[in-house]
Amino acid sequence: MATTLHEAPRLDDRLSEGGNGNGPRDLVPAGGGPRVALNYAPPPASTGIWVILFAITMMFAAFSSALFVRKGASLDWRTFTLPSILYFNTIVLLASSVTLELARRRIAAFMSAAKTGAEKPSLWLYVTLSLGLVFVGGQYAAWTQLRAQGLYLATNPSSSFFYVLTAFHAVHVLGGLGGLGYVARKLSVGTLRRSTLTAASRYWHFMDLLWLYLLLLLWMKL
Repeated sequence: MATTLHEAPRLDDRLSEGGNGNGPRDLVPAGGGPRVALNYAPPPASTGIWVILFAITMMFAAFSSALFVRKGASLDWRTFTLPSILYFNTIVLLASSVTLELARRRIAAFMSAAKTGAEKPSLWLYVTLSLGLVFVGGQYAAWTQLRAQGLYLATNPSSSFFYVLTAFHAVHVLGGLGGLGYVARKLSVGTLRRSTLTAASRYWHFMDLLWLYLLLLLWMKL
């Protein structure tokens, strides 16, 4: 019994089908010109900031897990009262988020208006920078108060975690201050992008939320 073999359709024929012989059907429709596909690609700043925030979250989650495990398995864990200046520092950092939001809205409105002769709305941005520096200075004052009580990095596991968590957070706040300084410089020369401003704002607000979490963690576990 003879077997009939059919020739497989060629790829070129399938691509040109329905497109008047001009190319793939998805690119050239039968009744008109090529279709226009607008693919949105987020700015690098918007993508990068989420990667950074995720990495920071994972790092502090690891620190938190280590604290829970170390305290549960420790017989020499020493509790102590948190330095009172931490609560003042918290208010300062929360206030900096408010001033940054004011700065962000005014800068966004200024950029939308595109008034080159208008005064740049950088006042609240510099207020935010000042409050951030006050927060870092307040954290140093908290470490000084602990040292006055005889609590150093290696004194006890509890004091070690306090120094490590607050110091790493302060370092990231300094990174946020660097980002805000970059925004201020770009604004002064008129080359600031909206995505850069948004990324810096998200990072700073995240530092606020992270500090609230750390303060609650330290208050409950130390």
